[in-house]
Amino acid sequence: MKFNVRTTNKVTNHAGATAHTLDERLELYSAVVTTSLSDKFYEKAGERMERIRMLIELNEPDFVARLAVYTRQRMHLRSVPLMLAVELAKLQSGNSTVGNTVRQVVQRADEITELLAYYQLANARTGAKKLNKLSKQVQRGLSAAFNTFDEYQFAKYDRASEIKLKDALFLVHPKAVSEQQQAIFNKIVQGTLDIPYTWETTLSALGQQKFHSEGQKILAFRAQWEELIFSGKLGYMATLRNLRNMLEAGVSSQAMERVCTYLSDREAVAKSRQLPFRFLAAYREVKGLSSGLAAMVLDALEDAVAHSAANIRGFGSNTSVCIACDVSGSMQTPVSAKSKVQLYDIGLMLGILLQSRCAQVQTGMFGDTWKIVNVSRKNILGNVQEFYRREGEVGYSTNGYKVIQDLIARRQIVDKIMLFTDCQLWNSDSTQAGATATLSAQWTLYKKLAPKAKLYLFDLAGHGQAPVDVRASDVYLIAGWSDKVFDVLNALDEGRAALSEIEKIAL
Repeated sequence: MKFNVRTTNKVTNHAGATAHTLDERLELYSAVVTTSLSDKFYEKAGERMERIRMLIELNEPDFVARLAVYTRQRMHLRSVPLMLAVELAKLQSGNSTVGNTVRQVVQRADEITELLAYYQLANARTGAKKLNKLSKQVQRGLSAAFNTFDEYQFAKYDRASEIKLKDALFLVHPKAVSEQQQAIFNKIVQGTLDIPYTWETTLSALGQQKFHSEGQKILAFRAQWEELIFSGKLGYMATLRNLRNMLEAGVSSQAMERVCTYLSDREAVAKSRQLPFRFLAAYREVKGLSSGLAAMVLDALEDAVAHSAANIRGFGSNTSVCIACDVSGSMQTPVSAKSKVQLYDIGLMLGILLQSRCAQVQTGMFGDTWKIVNVSRKNILGNVQEFYRREGEVGYSTNGYKVIQDLIARRQIVDKIMLFTDCQLWNSDSTQAGATATLSAQWTLYKKLAPKAKLYLFDLAGHGQAPVDVRASDVYLIAGWSDKVFDVLNALDEGRAALSEIEKIAL
């Protein structure tokens, strides 16, 4: 890859070991696609947000704009694309770049108010008119976005938050594209949008009713869940999130068969745009239940993940691959304050997804040591759980260099080595102290054994460093939590740059 690199390339990582900096574009990309910001912007920015702001200033506006659209439409992230669009508006004016970016990143009705909330925070607005003198380009982008949603979508997200849809409407002054759209805008102003039929509103209304007994309440909720299931109005994500609730409510086998058919439908999976670890979270919720229908649901989830993996190109029998998953202590960090999902889970999930699409592959995990764990290429979620169960077998340090050291010791030549890690590698083995006990040194040695080999670092944390210099020696950095990271892998395999998928985005 060719990038405009900084003069000083070596730094110290968070573990105290020598690491290499990334160029400004690659660092912004890795920081953004591994960031889980809160869905609400009413709190002070953290260190990651400050670093992203700094990196935005160092990058070309068009690249920032394309990255914002890429993270929303390809990576399916929600909050960070809005942040990129607003920060871009602070630096860019005089053309349509910001307006086009805002229009493309606002994909849900509530993102109109979320973007305004961050705009207010980012510009340190205080007083009665916090959003006075809104950027003209932001205004144009939001105006266009207002005309892309129907009444149901507005009603679903018309919440009693600090900035309401009504406030946004008065600020943006969108011009309705039709009389029907104008009627919807009028309803927003008057507060008369039809209450949407959603599982939240339906169950909330039921929960406010009084029941003569607990048994009557259980039967009522069971009937309500079955009605929701057979109505066909329960979306994919809502279904995925509520599998445990349905099973614990004791819905009928016919209802769960309907759910499983929907979950495992190839087209429904494709349209759902679920991040891979969402399936893993659902799998874990269901696996511990005593319901006799749980096995059926687990099978449906496996089928769903298999469908999601089908578009990963993978590698045939002529390409040998080594996949190594970092299970160190630093990887056991939640992706956000409220999430049960850890970086550890994402690394395992992405690693096993790729493993399922490779014909000649050895897969393992590293901590204090490196261990190959052979699993079937089927049952992706079950394989992740198997790795999860065995993670203590290799310890909790980050001796990633031992993956390549083992290949050298066995004289094993592979075409591609994939490390799924937070890139904070260091040596904890006192018996191997010295300059060669690093990933960088072992890679140099391995290239003598296997000159055509390539090393891919799947960065899951975005700290802005890499354990190996990514400017040369067939080393590549890919970042993110979505299965879309494999599109970047494909680009690299075809000789294109890691950021070429972003550069193709039309503004």
